[in-house]
Amino acid sequence: MSIFASKFPIRGKALSSVGVLVTHALNALLPQDCLLCGAPSGERILCRPCQDDLPRLPADLCPVCAQPCPGSAVCGACLRHPPHFDATQAQFRYGFPADKLIQALKFGHRLGLAPFLAEAMLQGPQPTADLMIPMPLGPSRLRERGFNQALELARPLAHALGLPLDLSICRRRLDTPPQSLLPWKERRKNIRHAFECLADLDGKSVIVVDDVMTSGATLDEFAATLKRHGAARVTNWVATRALKGEP
Repeated sequence: MSIFASKFPIRGKALSSVGVLVTHALNALLPQDCLLCGAPSGERILCRPCQDDLPRLPADLCPVCAQPCPGSAVCGACLRHPPHFDATQAQFRYGFPADKLIQALKFGHRLGLAPFLAEAMLQGPQPTADLMIPMPLGPSRLRERGFNQALELARPLAHALGLPLDLSICRRRLDTPPQSLLPWKERRKNIRHAFECLADLDGKSVIVVDDVMTSGATLDEFAATLKRHGAARVTNWVATRALKGEP
C-alpha cells in the first residue's frame, strides 16, 4: 500500500515510545512495498524508479542558504542580511514526492525513512565539524510524536562521519506554533528566543541536522543561539530544501 492510500496514525493518539521502537523494527525487517507507488521493493523503502524520480536540487546553489544562485555564488539575500549560519547542504528539493517522504517520517512514524534519507545525504558533499547536533524538538511535540525526526537522521550521519552526536547541550524551551502553518514573513518572529544552549562551544564547528529547511528562520535562530555560546561555524545539513517561489 502506498503512503497516499493510508492515513497517518498520529491523527489518533500518539504511539508510546515502545510502539515507536516496534514500528521502527518492523519497518526495517519486513519485506515491503514501495512507499510511493506500492510496487514490490524487497527490503528497500522505495523501488528504484521512485528513488530515481526524487526531486534533485539545481546544480548552482548559494553556499550559505542553498537557494538557486548563478555560479554557486553567495546570493543577494545572504549578502544583504547574512544569516547566523555559515553554510547549508541539502540533498533534495522539498517538492513532490520528497515532501511526502518527510511527512510520512514525521507524522506517519515511518522511521525506516530516516536511514534511507541519511544514506542519500551521505551521497552528496559531507560537511566537516567538531560535533553534530540534531534540531531540538519542543517538549509537547516530542511527547506527542514520540521521537525527534532530526535525531533519527543525525544518528547514522554522525556514525558515518565519526562525529560526536550531542543530545544534551541544546534544547527547545518554547513550544511555538508549527512554522509550516505560518506565512514565511511571520516565521522569524514565531521562533525568536525558542532555544537555549547549556554548554560552552568556544571555537567549535557545529553541524545542525534537520529534515527540511523552508524559510530558514528556525535554523537561523538556532545558529544564533549556538554562536552566542561560542560556536565558530554552523553548517546546516538537511534532507530537503524548499525553494522560494514554489508552493
